[in-house]
Amino acid sequence: MDKGDSGNLMLEDLKTKMAEFAKERDWDQFHSPRNLLLALVGEVGELSEIFQWKGEVPRGLPGWSEEEKQHLGEELSDVLLYLVRLSDICGVDLAKAALRKLELNAIKYPVHLSKGSSKKLTHINSSSSSAATTTTTTTPPPPPPTSDHETPCNNE
Repeated sequence: MDKGDSGNLMLEDLKTKMAEFAKERDWDQFHSPRNLLLALVGEVGELSEIFQWKGEVPRGLPGWSEEEKQHLGEELSDVLLYLVRLSDICGVDLAKAALRKLELNAIKYPVHLSKGSSKKLTHINSSSSSAATTTTTTTPPPPPPTSDHETPCNNE
């Protein structure tokens, strides 16, 4: 099994567990896309509070206590679980959508123009347009058509 399959399996497992969790509690009635999105935003706020006032935090969180790291894991999990539930209710295959987005970003930010730079696309394009006289540019292929699973959210 490759990484893509195990990642997709994990998301599928979470999706199933979240659906069962909501069904057992009769919470489906409250899980509209809007309500789930607002809950997700609230959880992102709680996640943000953990980093508020800490300044720049190095990778690996040196100096953080185990309690702080556990709290961070809980808030990250809340965000993930609401995101998985929202994508399920909206009929979006989250793993497929994320892989597609990575492909689109690779086209949007080609390595030769963006490596080592934190510039936004508009700045990358303006920097490279002056070099366009000596460089040949190609138009990226159009994105693949969306599947039936990628439909707008509804209140089912």
